[in-house]
Amino acid sequence: MSILVVGSVALDSVETPFGKADRVLGGSATYFSAAASLFAPVRVVGVVGKDYPLERLDFLADREVDLTGIEHADGESFFWAGRYHYDLNSRDTLETRLGVFADFRPRIPDHFRDSPIVFLGNIDPVLQLDVLEQVESPALVAADTMNFWIKSKRPELLRVLERVDVLLLNDSEVRELADTPGLLDAARWVMERGPRYVVVKKGEHGAVLYARDWMFFAPGYPLERVFDPTGAGDAFAGGFLGALAAEGAVDGILEGHHEAHHEALRRAVVYGSATGSFAVEGFSTDRFRELSRDDVERRVAEFRRLTAFEHELTAATTEGV
Repeated sequence: MSILVVGSVALDSVETPFGKADRVLGGSATYFSAAASLFAPVRVVGVVGKDYPLERLDFLADREVDLTGIEHADGESFFWAGRYHYDLNSRDTLETRLGVFADFRPRIPDHFRDSPIVFLGNIDPVLQLDVLEQVESPALVAADTMNFWIKSKRPELLRVLERVDVLLLNDSEVRELADTPGLLDAARWVMERGPRYVVVKKGEHGAVLYARDWMFFAPGYPLERVFDPTGAGDAFAGGFLGALAAEGAVDGILEGHHEAHHEALRRAVVYGSATGSFAVEGFSTDRFRELSRDDVERRVAEFRRLTAFEHELTAATTEGV
């Protein structure tokens, strides 16, 4: 089951308290593809400039990522430079050069238009709507957004929500979008405007999946060291949708009345948390270059071990109370 992703394909320069990486692979579509391709074929639509080192994407092509939808334009590729603070939860943007991304108008190749799963990366809501006009009745549409679009393109973003099944965003973004401090209230506000599910990413503290009448929380995986949190949210989205694609769990999942659908979504959140945790263990997409599906499965099994418990008290635990 193929996944279409439309987003940025960029170059980043990143500095953290644990190191520095110059002009490495970045962009929402790149991180998403690196994670999702561990589970399912991926089709990428984006744009790069003449300066982009395309050979660095070979590891994606080797994993059934179709890169023929990446446009090659005259000019400089999208470039971002940032410095993370010691806690890695905050950062300073040092430089942003949109380059050819400033004029990006997604053109979905004919052989991509039947993709059953579509992920709209963090791009202008006007472009997200344009993509939805070009695809042919996908079974599941998921989207990401950010504070900039919430502030500057709110009417267009609300139109996107009407056509999206799953919205993925972080806790500050959902609060700003709904203009309410409570995450549950904010998620309900979003779902009233279209999405069936809202996934709120909370960084090292995990992620919460909100549905109309139930919810699920997965903690962040405890890591000894975090090198680079850039792209962790897109890697989460790749693992989340990749797991659904691998299970063939898209058909019927939007009705969501069957417990099997709930379980598939719960598992997808954990797989997303796992791939997101791998993303931060190295700079850029480096951790994904040699990562295997077995590596992910072992981490998911560890998630289960760390969080599983019996909910009924036993005689041994209650003795002496």
